[in-house]
Amino acid sequence: MNWFLAKIVFRIICGEGNHKAQFDEQLRLIKADSKELAFEKAKSLGENEEDTFMNVDQKLVRWQFINVSELYRISELIDGAEMYSRIEEKDDGDGYANIIHKKAEHIQLCTTDQVLQLVYHSCQNPH
Repeated sequence: MNWFLAKIVFRIICGEGNHKAQFDEQLRLIKADSKELAFEKAKSLGENEEDTFMNVDQKLVRWQFINVSELYRISELIDGAEMYSRIEEKDDGDGYANIIHKKAEHIQLCTTDQVLQLVYHSCQNPH
């Protein structure tokens, strides 16, 4: 059995789709005997996860599976190994960097909050 990293791409369509095209690229771990089976498994995941729902503005939102755009066999798990890379071009480089800093801060705050909740609950319910 082998591990593969698959990029599954969905198109997000809101209402009549009269908006800038929006896509969700998801990286998924796939366990399969071969690249062909991994591709079919990733494709099946995407097809099964297509969805349609009403958003908060009561507009129809569709997550439309596009396809599997990338598939890599993971030969060895190595600490610090690069799993994905994408180059972004932005008009506002400083704004983009600020967004990245805010996302990192959010991760740190959530992690700290989870640890504090565990400590609090442990103190409240000692074994």
